[in-house]
Amino acid sequence: MINFPQSTVVHRRLPKEAFYKHLPLTAAVKAKFVSDVDRIQVENTLTKDNLNLGKESEIKEILLLSITLKKQDFDGKIVEAIARQNPHKLVFLLVYEDQRQLAVYHSKLYRSAWVQEKDLDLVLQGSTLNEIWDDLVRQIAISSEALLKEENQSIEDQLRNQDEINRLNKLIEKTEAAAWKEQQPKKRFELYTRLQDYKRQMEEITHGKA
Repeated sequence: MINFPQSTVVHRRLPKEAFYKHLPLTAAVKAKFVSDVDRIQVENTLTKDNLNLGKESEIKEILLLSITLKKQDFDGKIVEAIARQNPHKLVFLLVYEDQRQLAVYHSKLYRSAWVQEKDLDLVLQGSTLNEIWDDLVRQIAISSEALLKEENQSIEDQLRNQDEINRLNKLIEKTEAAAWKEQQPKKRFELYTRLQDYKRQMEEITHGKA
């Protein structure tokens, strides 16, 4: 669950019209605001003062924004548009019926898996807002347990490696399926060779080169 300090609670509803009328959006994205979004609300504001942090940082405020959706299969460009046009650092709590998803924009949009509300987990860790932001991004965007254990990697390195893991997972799944269907021994061998190469690359990313 998300249990941020009471001092950070806002619970202020924002008119969604303010987003799609005043942001420089395409007509298609504006239409998605109407069709996909039911409600937008600021749930929490994280600042140096209300978190009693002792150190200044480049980041001055982080907002937790909840977006209640009309359908689960929504257009992610909506969230990306809000994040790119807002001067604050934003963490998104996406709500559809009893399902919850977290999202964050850090050079691109990252989204966690959909889970039941009781299984949602997001905590604040760090002594500055910069550290807290990096850790929030890490909690939402990084799914590899091996990467999460790499304490010496920057958030940028972890995100780059997570993107590569995601790419390799798709290639491994596609190649395994093709190998099972292939009837010709030579082509099947080529697919298995390619598959082993993908798995070797995955092993190097998650556990380092031998």
